[in-house]
Amino acid sequence: MGIFDKLFGSKERGCGEKVEKNSCSYNGECNSSTDGGIEVRILGSGCKNCQTLEKNTLEAINELKLKAEVKHITDFAEIATYGIMSTPGLWINGKIVSYGKVLSKDEVKVILEKI
Repeated sequence: MGIFDKLFGSKERGCGEKVEKNSCSYNGECNSSTDGGIEVRILGSGCKNCQTLEKNTLEAINELKLKAEVKHITDFAEIATYGIMSTPGLWINGKIVSYGKVLSKDEVKVILEKI
């Protein structure tokens, strides 16, 4: 798939989507189904800010005892398909809920409680 397809192709995400090497659910199980849980994507290069957002998100999920599949998307062409140009970004169940800043664990918890 070329960069044009990645940038402007279908935004549908399903079982056939590309999974990054470091994408697993919070409990360490890798799969493509959330089984009724929530889907969470951390969008960013893997820098310290992105890692901090991922850590805070995982802690919030664990504290709220939610079932979730968390993926960290590091490919910039794929990140662009989400419509953000500033990272880190947080995508939950099909919506960008934050981008361009590192949310604290408590800020993530507030967002997750509204879902």
